[in-house]
Amino acid sequence: MINVLLTGSTGFVGSTLLTRILSLDDLSLSVALRKLTCDLPCRSYLIDGLNKDTDWSSALVDQQVVIHAAARAHIKKDASCDSLVEYRKVNVEGTENLAMQAAVAGVKRFIFISSIGVNGINSVHPFTEQDNECPHDPYSQSKFEAEIRLKKIALETGMDVVIIRPPLVYGGNAPGNFGSLIKLLAKPLPLPFGAVHNKRSMVYVGNLVDFIFYCIDQPKAANQIFLISDREDLSLTSLIQKIRKAMNKPFWLLPIPVVLFNLVGKLTGKMSMVDRLVGDLQVDSSKAMSLLDWKPPYTVDQGIQATVDSFLENNKKVIK
Repeated sequence: MINVLLTGSTGFVGSTLLTRILSLDDLSLSVALRKLTCDLPCRSYLIDGLNKDTDWSSALVDQQVVIHAAARAHIKKDASCDSLVEYRKVNVEGTENLAMQAAVAGVKRFIFISSIGVNGINSVHPFTEQDNECPHDPYSQSKFEAEIRLKKIALETGMDVVIIRPPLVYGGNAPGNFGSLIKLLAKPLPLPFGAVHNKRSMVYVGNLVDFIFYCIDQPKAANQIFLISDREDLSLTSLIQKIRKAMNKPFWLLPIPVVLFNLVGKLTGKMSMVDRLVGDLQVDSSKAMSLLDWKPPYTVDQGIQATVDSFLENNKKVIK
């Protein structure tokens, strides 16, 4: 029996991971929460936030593995004067504090959910674990700095650290851009993305959770960085086609040239948003497959169908 402490269990990835671990007999799960709930069938520990002063002592007793999925994520309307400072308080200082206390408490392995944004916003060739880091915003910068501190802790204490950098994660109730895209595609509207032939890697939440679970007790995962994906890269055009096919809706795509998107991005100062739509971002996940003998259990089509089915079930009023 392996004792596992999970942070971020109420988030998109964390809640899926929680369900997966609870279904297994060889893992004993505990979760750290800022607000206790009676609905969880596992041990819960109340913490007063995620920062450099958080006391993790009670939650870390007898834990062998920590899966750190909690973070300050992308905030559309960030009211703080210096957003990087706020990201650092949670994602860097908070992570370092948890990892240091975990090492002192005897935790053997610390699994950190980072971001492909550490590598960059666009790729010329598929990103690998050997590429130089190029974080492009406060969120990815804070994740990169957290990785640096975790590597230092691993060297100083001997606690294993596993770093996972997923690209865009999709699935039922996906937040952010993917969730917005699903809602848009549910409406009977033609869209101007019929000529966008870029290549972008994604990972279905079921595949990501499977890989995280895989890393819990894999000896070869110790002190490694992994980039993972579904192993099938899609253009925006093909992604929309797959989603609308799963919805049993016509594609309705207009072939607007990509150069016009770039022009609009420059004129409006929103090139980063345009890059996420029409730029390339590919990851090479062959290391995870070769070193750990891991394969994504779900195909892209299965992941998209499950995502659409969940959306349709939860948004019946929206799509009428």
